[in-house]
Order: sequence, then structure tokens, then C-alpha cells
Amino acid sequence: MSSLPAEKYITPEEYLALERRAKYKSEYIHGEILAMSGASRAHNIITVDITTELNIQLRRRGCEVYSGDMRVRTNPTGSYFYPDVVVVCDKPRFEDNVFDTLLNPILIIEVLSPSTETYDRGEKFAHYQELISLREYILVAQDRMHVVHHRLIETQWVQKEFHTPEDVLLLNSIECKLPLRDIYTRVPFSD
Repeated sequence: MSSLPAEKYITPEEYLALERRAKYKSEYIHGEILAMSGASRAHNIITVDITTELNIQLRRRGCEVYSGDMRVRTNPTGSYFYPDVVVVCDKPRFEDNVFDTLLNPILIIEVLSPSTETYDRGEKFAHYQELISLREYILVAQDRMHVVHHRLIETQWVQKEFHTPEDVLLLNSIECKLPLRDIYTRVPFSD
């Protein structure tokens, strides 16, 4: 993720106005706009397969699954992100009547890229933890079979890692199962 040079502080309102007219997506943190780069083939395959699996399990249960283009605001002062996969199960709450900025996700999934992995594990996760509604945060590697599942238990985030095709993520917040075999079935790993 690269940062565009900012000559002045950009307000959340200015960011949204710019973003809604932009040809390319950007995220926003503390007055700074961060340009997003494109995703690899593996990243796209994983994102689509996770979205498909969750949508199949959730579509008759009143939950909504979004992939890539649903912006999430993490705090009232305005930090905005585009998670790879986001799920909401309560009535979706949006920032305004444009309905493109979700305020209450229950689960967020990020597919890791070499350029964003450290950021997704650290600073971005810290921002996501500001969401009162968030119960699970999942990081999915695209270059090897490796998933890190963060789950909020009472007030503590608990982490568990998965590495084999037989492993199954139990997504308690949305009562779904996500086998690693299904996440990685079409990903061509290099030896």
C-alpha cells in the first residue's frame, strides 16, 4: 500500500466525496489517503472462493457477504478500509444513504499480499478492533496454505493458526465452517 503525498489534512467528508468519484480505490487513515494496488490471480481466486462458500452458507440466514468493494468505516473520526471479504448479520448500518460504507461488520477477512502483510497484521487490525460489532478477523496467505484466525472472546482477541487441507475454520460469530481445502482448492502454489 502506498501513500499519496498530502499537502493538507483531508477530512473524512472530503475523502468520501473524492472516493465516490475516483476510478481507483483508496483507503483513508487519519487525514491521509492511501492508494490501493491491484491483486494477484491467487488473491482473486481465494477471495472469490471464500465469498462463494460463505454466501452459500449464509444466504438464507439474513446475513450479507461483500467482496472487495464494500468500504468499512472503523471509527467516528473516519478511517476507511476495503476488506477483501466482509460479513454483516445484524441489520446493516451504513454511514449515509449512498449505502457504500458499512459500519457494523461481524467478520472481516483479508487475503495477504507481500506489500500489505505487515500492515494487515498490525496497524489495520488495530483499526478493525475499533469496530464494536467485529467478532472475527481472518488473515489468509496466498503463497502457501496458512490462515490466522483472530476471534474475540469476551474482551480478549485469541489467535489460532491453520496449515493443512484437513483444517476447518469454525466461524462462531456467523455459525459457518470454512475448510482450508475449499479456500485453496484452485490456488496454484509454486514449489
